[in-house]
Parts: sequence; C-alpha cells; structure tokens
Amino acid sequence: MSSRIAATLIGLVAIALWAILALLTAASGTVPPFQLLAMTFAVGAAIGVASWLFRPGATRALRPPWPVWLLGVGGLFGYHAVYFAALKQAPPAEASLVAFLWPLLIVLFSALLPGERLRWFHVAGALLGFAGVVALALGRGVGLDAQNLPGYGLALCCAFIWSGYSVLSRRFKAVSTDAVVGFCIATALLAVPCHLLFEQTVWPASPTEWLAILGLGLGPVGAAFYTWDHGVKHGDIRLLGVASYATPILSTLVLVAVGFAQPTLALGFACLLIVGGALLAAQDQLFGREKAS
Repeated sequence: MSSRIAATLIGLVAIALWAILALLTAASGTVPPFQLLAMTFAVGAAIGVASWLFRPGATRALRPPWPVWLLGVGGLFGYHAVYFAALKQAPPAEASLVAFLWPLLIVLFSALLPGERLRWFHVAGALLGFAGVVALALGRGVGLDAQNLPGYGLALCCAFIWSGYSVLSRRFKAVSTDAVVGFCIATALLAVPCHLLFEQTVWPASPTEWLAILGLGLGPVGAAFYTWDHGVKHGDIRLLGVASYATPILSTLVLVAVGFAQPTLALGFACLLIVGGALLAAQDQLFGREKAS
C-alpha cells in the first residue's frame, strides 16, 4: 500500500469520527456551545500531550512558523466560532446545509495545489455528494428563508474557512501533525472568554453527559482533527473532499440506529447519491487513471 493511499485512509477515519458528532452532542445535555468547545478541545489537546510521553521530541512541533499558527487556530477556532454565530442567525438545519459546501470547495480549491490535477469526475463526484446532502435536507423539510440571509452568509463563511484550512494545510505538509496539539490548546483557551462573555455556565447533569463530552473530546473533536490533518497533507485531498459528504449521511444512520431518527426514502436516495459521487471521484484510485490525460 502506498503512503498516499494510507494517508487517505487515515483521513477517512476523521469522517467516520465526525459521524458520531451529532449523537454525542445531543447526549451532552444543555452545555452551551463555547463552554462545550472549551471542554472538548481541552480533552482533544490532552490526547496529543499524552502522546508526547512516548515521543519527547514531538514537542518541537509547537514551534512552527507564525503562518502555520494563524492557519491552524483560525481553522479550528474560527470555523466553530463563526458556525455558532450562524446558528444564532438561521435555523440549525439550514445553516448546516449551507456550511456543508466545504467538501465541494475543497475539491475545487485542490486544483490550486502543486502536483494536483482536478479532473471532471472529481467535480462531478463532489456535485453528486452535495446533491445527496440537499436530498437529505429536503427530506427533512428544510427550506431556505430570505429573512435568515445573515445566518446563511455566516454559514457560507464557515464553508470557506474549513475548506481553506484543509487545502492550505497541504502547503505546510512538512509541519508535523503534532502541531495540531497547539491548535487545540489555543482553541480551548480562546473559547473560555467567549463563553464568559456570551453564555451562562451549565455543567453536565449526569455521568452520561460527562461521558458524552469525554467521547467528543477523544473522537470527533480530538482524534478526528489529527487524522484529518495527516490525510489532507499526505493523502488524496480531492477524494477526501468528496468522501466528506458521507458525514451527514453516516450521522443520520447512527441516529436511526439508536432510535433518535427515523429511516426515510430521502435518506436512502441521499446515500445512493453520495456513494455514487465518491465512487466517481475515486475512479483514478480504483482503476489506476491518476496519470490519464
């Protein structure tokens, strides 16, 4: 197995972990967003710090150039801060739909990277993936309302922030993924004053809620960012972009499995579109067409 394929598979782990984000967030109770951000990113940072016990030299990754810090902290904290602001200006389902343009933007922006070549099937696969997300949203009765335009604008900013972070990370592929530990620490620290300014503290009310927050920090808001960083830096970023559309589908399937949601025809149709889009975008990997003209 080539290192590029291995890195792509590691990046796909992040997508699988993000599939349980909605479930664990729902199970975390009424902890407000910025407080939850501070708590979960603190856990996520602890994962990396713990790994340093076995790799003492890894701490050198906390001294990257300032553009790397700006990109990392801007990506992790910036995305979540703007997303929370979008949720205050527009209904969550609609805001999430607009924000989920980021996989398509990753595919399009990847054409600007050295050594990457954007083919028609990458774009077509990304469009099929977005169509799947739209089909899922329409099946839930989601509709865009003009009065929520400010929220949609913020959600669109989210799409550009995360896609920009993911693609530009490729430009710093020489920087170790250990640097993400520093980004997580900074994000947790920045979330604290935002919480104190805009929210009232609400602590988890049960052991289940505490475990959900721990799970968020270990998985979707922890390990996922480390695996995503490695994937976008060293794997097939176009395929990862298209495959990211599986996140809302997998998330919904998880909710269906635990009884938090009901299976629908729209969900099945969305699954077909997204799987079809991913297979189309991956044809150069599946059939060895990477060097095709």
